[in-house]
Amino acid sequence: MDALTLARWQFGVTTVYHFFFVPLTLGLAWVVAIFQTLWHVTGDETWRKLTKFWGKLFLINFAMGVVTGIVQEFQFGMNWSEYSRFVGDVFGAPLAIEALVAFFLESTFLGLWIFGWDKLPKKAHLASIWLVALGSNLSALWILIANSFMQQPMGHVLRNGRAEMESFLALITNPHVFVQFPHVITSAMATAAFFMLGISAWQLRRSRDEENREAFRRSFRFAAVYASVATLAVMIVGHNQAQYMTRIQPMKMAAAEALWESANPAPMSLFTWGNERERRDVFAVKVPGLLSFLAYNRFTGEVKGITNLQAEYEALYGPGDYVPPVKWTYWNFRIMVGAGIVMLLLGAWALLTMLKGSFERSPVLLALLVPAIALPYLANSTGWIFTEIGRQPWIVFGLMRVETAVSPAVTAGEVLFSLIGFTLLYGVLMVADVYLLQKYAKAGLHGPAPEGSALAAEPAQA
Repeated sequence: MDALTLARWQFGVTTVYHFFFVPLTLGLAWVVAIFQTLWHVTGDETWRKLTKFWGKLFLINFAMGVVTGIVQEFQFGMNWSEYSRFVGDVFGAPLAIEALVAFFLESTFLGLWIFGWDKLPKKAHLASIWLVALGSNLSALWILIANSFMQQPMGHVLRNGRAEMESFLALITNPHVFVQFPHVITSAMATAAFFMLGISAWQLRRSRDEENREAFRRSFRFAAVYASVATLAVMIVGHNQAQYMTRIQPMKMAAAEALWESANPAPMSLFTWGNERERRDVFAVKVPGLLSFLAYNRFTGEVKGITNLQAEYEALYGPGDYVPPVKWTYWNFRIMVGAGIVMLLLGAWALLTMLKGSFERSPVLLALLVPAIALPYLANSTGWIFTEIGRQPWIVFGLMRVETAVSPAVTAGEVLFSLIGFTLLYGVLMVADVYLLQKYAKAGLHGPAPEGSALAAEPAQA
């Protein structure tokens, strides 16, 4: 492998790993804030205990997200220096605002929330967790503004071989942001909801402590509503995003459906085994007209195919291969959608049993919800892999190709060394994270039992 391929692998590995933690942070922050508000309004101690329980899991996840996120920005300068030189004037602005405004907001008030129990006034302490939730989601907004520039560059002018900022307003009002941001936020809410459902289901199956069970009944009821609403919302906004993608990145849509030739009406592929080199189907099962309906909300309308778009792009951008890896794009898209459909069905089942008051008497549902914690992580990861791979060969769509963005002075050996190092380090951190999450999740409201006599000793001795 050359330095370019290894740099792409490294950014892919570290980004997917980092994004394991981001959605849960975004979605769970609102839950902790709502539960603390319920405690503040009602004075019910169960809500306070639930706030602390889910707050501990939130903090473990947040810490891992911060640690793994720092690596991302360093890669822009080290492995992708030509990219940074070309778009730094535009791309750097939202990243700087994210760090200086949103991240400082969430981290500062998270510190106040952690150490402010019984020290701050109740209202000030409650305001802290709401500002944490707001800051977390603002961080996502600024990151997605930066990413949307890569998907649909706006607010810039090409001058002296660089993309320079021309309109900050155009950058932050990029139409792509308004389809991408809701999709990410609703998927984060679904991630938190299924995380809560799985842990609540485990507690209801295993716990014999009535106080613990009553608390997790409340968590289950809340999460069942949260999961149903969030999963339905992520599908609606995802549909809108797909229609927008058909207009601005038609090659990505064509690759997602393995649509080799333009069609009107366009069929949707249920299963395609294709010959990517010859750009033809070997075996395919398709529904006539359904892709046109998904693209235009009617059963007629042309969806451009890969072969036709390749010819258009050659005429527009010059000779080259403008087709993304179809196999990766096609199957990641289907895994994302498939995981979402299963989540929708499980969320509806949980909501139905919650409304009937029978979820504790549904052992199959409770058993399925525990491994279902993995479903939104699968959907999130494959969704981002689809989004970024489907944009190939562009690193900034229409402006800069990936092979021109890599650092020319970095060798393959250097990137391989850092790739192996990060992968091993992140593997160790993942083991630690999963251990801590399952330890505190299984312990329930009362926390894990003290280990060793030192923890049971006087504070000074401990």
